[in-house]
Amino acid sequence: MIYYNPKLKNTARTLRKNMTDSERILWSRIRRKQVKGYQFYRQKAIASYIVDFYCPAAGIVIELDGSQHYTDEGRAADTNRDEYMKKVGLRVIRFRSSDVFDNIDGVLQKIHESLPESRS
Repeated sequence: MIYYNPKLKNTARTLRKNMTDSERILWSRIRRKQVKGYQFYRQKAIASYIVDFYCPAAGIVIELDGSQHYTDEGRAADTNRDEYMKKVGLRVIRFRSSDVFDNIDGVLQKIHESLPESRS
């Protein structure tokens, strides 16, 4: 069962209003069931984490990693987050933020391949 932490509601709302450029670009391509008919949510609170994008029907979390994720502390935090997501039955797909700018089609292809057949 996936736990929702209501204390993160305002933080998630603030993050949705202040998305990074890479988040904004990816969101424009996955929102409104554009990928195989699957609904994605952005800046979704799951337990004590806020994930970048979440597709409950497919059990997938998408994370866009900026430079802070490549420090020792960032890697350790990501490992803990990924382990928790796996424990509750979610699959995490990570992309570098730069991948969205440099290869959005490749990012979308990877997402497409990760989703079960069409929901539409």
